[in-house]
Parts: sequence; C-alpha cells; structure tokens
Amino acid sequence: MKEQLIIEKIELFKVPPRWLFVKVTTREGIIGWGEPVVEGKADTVAACVMELQQYLIGKSASNIEDIWQILYRGGFYRGGPILMSAISGIDQALWDIKGKFLGVPVYDLLGGAVRHKMKMYCWIGGDHPEVLLEQAHEKVKAGFQAVKMNATGGMDWISTLKDVKLVANNIRLLREEFGSDLDIGLDFHGRVHKGMVKRLIDELAPYEPMFIEEPVLSENNDALKHIYSYTSIPIATGERMFSRWDFKKILEEGVVDIIQPDLSHAGGISEVRRIATMAEAYDVALAPHCPLGPISLASALHVDFVSANAFIQENSIGIHYNQGFDLLDYVLNPEIFDIRDGYIELFQKPGLGVEMNEEKLREGQKIGHNWANPIWRGSDGNFTEW
Repeated sequence: MKEQLIIEKIELFKVPPRWLFVKVTTREGIIGWGEPVVEGKADTVAACVMELQQYLIGKSASNIEDIWQILYRGGFYRGGPILMSAISGIDQALWDIKGKFLGVPVYDLLGGAVRHKMKMYCWIGGDHPEVLLEQAHEKVKAGFQAVKMNATGGMDWISTLKDVKLVANNIRLLREEFGSDLDIGLDFHGRVHKGMVKRLIDELAPYEPMFIEEPVLSENNDALKHIYSYTSIPIATGERMFSRWDFKKILEEGVVDIIQPDLSHAGGISEVRRIATMAEAYDVALAPHCPLGPISLASALHVDFVSANAFIQENSIGIHYNQGFDLLDYVLNPEIFDIRDGYIELFQKPGLGVEMNEEKLREGQKIGHNWANPIWRGSDGNFTEW
C-alpha cells in the first residue's frame, strides 16, 4: 500500500503585526497551517523550522507523535522557546492535515469534545486609565463577559507607596462600573519582583480579580509557594514555560491554580494536550495563553474543547499589539471566531477549521515585520521588566 500524506513542501510567511505562519503541503495537495513564532524572534524561529525540514520532507504527516518525538528528542539539546515554538507550528500544521484528510475537526481526533462552546476573554490594556472604561464597554458590547489587563507598568524591585496605590485604580474603576457582572484578570506580566507581590495583592484583593497572572517571572517560580499561601485569588502562570517538564515542578508543589501554556510556544497541540491532562490530575485549571494569530487561537480552542479543566480562553481580537492588522485579517472564514454571549461555538470544519487567505498572506509577507518588545528603564536608568 502506498504511504499517504507525504510531506513535500514547507513555506513560511512572516507577516504583520508580529506573526509567522508555516504552510505544510503534502503529495496529495492537502495543506496544513501552523503558527511557529516567538514574539520578537520570528526570524530565529523561522530558521529553526527550516533546520527541522530534514526530519519532515518525505515523511508521512499522519505520524504526528513520531514526528514530535524526533523533532524534540532527535537533537542533543532540547526545550527552550525557539525549538519548542518551531515544533509547535509544525505540530499544529500536521494536526490540520490529518483532520482535513479524515474529514473531521482536530478535537475529534483528540477524543471528542467535552463542551459545545468555550468561554473567551480579551485584552483592554490597562496602562492608560482614561480609555479603560471605554475599551471595557466596547468589549462587553462585542459579547465578552471577561477581560484582562496589565496590573502595573514598569516596577522597581521595591516600588514607592505612590506606585503601589496606583495599581488598584484601574480595577477599582471597572468594579465600580460593572460590579460583579464582568470577570477581570490581572496580568502582572513578570514585571513585579518577589518583594512587591504581597503588597500589591493587598491592594488588589478588595476588587476580587478573576486571577493574578505571572506574579513573578517563571525563573522565580520558587517564590510561588510564598505567594500561593498568602492569597485566595487564583494564581495563574505558564506562558513562558515550554514543555510538560517545565510544568512538572509547580504542579507537584501545588503552587498554581491555573496553567497557561501557549499553543505556539509549548510544543503545539500534542504537548499542550499532555500538559492539560497533567494539570487535571493535580486539580488545576487550564487557560491557554494566546496573544497571537488565528492558527494559534484555533489550536488552543481545539485543546480547550477536549479538556475538562479548560475554563477560559484568551484571544487577541483588538489587542494593542495588533497595529495595522488584526486577528481576522488573514482569515477567509472569520465567522468561526464569532463571540456569542461571551463564548465561541464548537468548530465544525475539518482540521483546525481555519481557512487562511493566502493572497493576503503573500501581500503581508512583502511588508513583513521587525516587531520587538520595548525596553523599559526606571527613573534611575536601571532596566525594568516589560
């Protein structure tokens, strides 16, 4: 019997605002799309994808797990944001191909859906109080019942009392405007050092945030045991963790309530599904990180659809990073991402369910991007986490 779904071609599209897509084409002409990117390191990840071609061309796209194992374990050095993001995009594309070949959505290949819709949240910034309420009303009008914002701007290792008092102002405005009808996540973004976290929690607790995200940088996860026992606010983290091995310790230590692996950074659909199952065994919720494009979001939703512990999904519609281009601009069927009463309905199309506009991608590729996050400094000139 002739082997099917032989990978013949891999193409990359680096397009604004800050995205990188991979197109994998099989001998039968079936196309799979993935989103392998690290924000600010798109060219580096693109080079990694090209290096991994040697393990893909001529192989069957149907053998998703074997390919994943080879891409991860075939090199002596493993893990990290660049390799795992490259693997992520390839993995997404292979699931897309297999679903299209078999005529079923990816979630059916993962065991079938456990829900018929997924609750969503979006960004409202948070750095500028004067537009906060306006943005929140826009999102509520668009159908969202939950939002997330930055809790702080740049913070010193030990910040002033004035800075501490300012932190709670934004969520206070939202609570006064919307009461308990709006869920509000607060992203510390790794900007806060250990010595300030408990002080900030004291200020924020009266306004009952849905969760506190990345209270410390992932390299300081050992501090979570002190933070976790200090507050009843759910603690979320994981966007800068790249495999099940990175999540293993915080799950074993019981210092997190919500994990947030990114489908474009943490090994794709295959690995995030495993991470989600690990978290379920520790009674920890799943809320995948997703400030990126439509393929990353679709991949996250397929994992959400099959994961009993998934409770909410981030998306980048209207996010402040999407200057000039937005989530739906490269999509031919944007209706699959419609928000109804705060939820996205279960996808019905085979594969990932996203039809990419290749003509627009080729136009965007001519523009490209060189996105990098800003470099912040404190009043004394010292580097400050962004």
